[in-house]
Amino acid sequence: MIAELLAFLCFPGSIVIILLALSSIKIVNQYERGIKFTLGQFSGIMEPGLQIVIPVIQTWRRIDIRVNAIDVPKQDIMTRDNVSVMVNAVLYFRVADPKLAVMEIQDYYDATSQLAQTSMRNVVGETSLDSLLGQRETTSGKIKEIVDKATDPWGIKVESVELKDIELPPDLIRIIGKAAEAEREKRAVIIKAEGELAASQNLVKAAKQLTSTPGALHIRTLQTINNLANEKSNTRVYAIPTELMRNLLKFLDR
Repeated sequence: MIAELLAFLCFPGSIVIILLALSSIKIVNQYERGIKFTLGQFSGIMEPGLQIVIPVIQTWRRIDIRVNAIDVPKQDIMTRDNVSVMVNAVLYFRVADPKLAVMEIQDYYDATSQLAQTSMRNVVGETSLDSLLGQRETTSGKIKEIVDKATDPWGIKVESVELKDIELPPDLIRIIGKAAEAEREKRAVIIKAEGELAASQNLVKAAKQLTSTPGALHIRTLQTINNLANEKSNTRVYAIPTELMRNLLKFLDR
């Protein structure tokens, strides 16, 4: 048996046969699928594991079915209210049908990228600046819907679209900054006025309470004098209630 094997290996054509056999063995990873062609015609999808591809007669193409990320280049786009903004995004997609991704489009990656750029320009162009800044998720959802629908015939599934950065013109940034500063000053004035109103209402309530309660004003006067006496100062200020002055004047008039 060993002698026959050695004789076979020594045969010139055996080396060619071994090389052909080894070259026909293909390994498909778990995150991949293989598209097999026999004499130029589609003959099946190669699942993960060890696969055989007959040299010369058969060919195959490896397709990655994991989620891919496309960086949509930054573009200068005019919004619906005629404001020029620089916008870029990132698109996440995966190959849902490897057969369509090979048979229906030459380069599904580049085609999806170009379609994402065009769709982003169209959607942002139909959106106002306020909506673009305040409702990014809505704009991203519209872009995703358009690209996903257009790439369905290619076997591509768009997972999500995210707007990465929105750059405004410098003049507009200054205007927005001034508007924000004015709004903050407005809120500060309103809060201060509300505080003064609440303080004045409390003072009015306190004054009514003091005047309506017998002896309350005298107690308050004594508290004020006591507080002044505790301060380290050469000047002393004494508050004399008007009731005391009236009683004193009545006494002097007798």
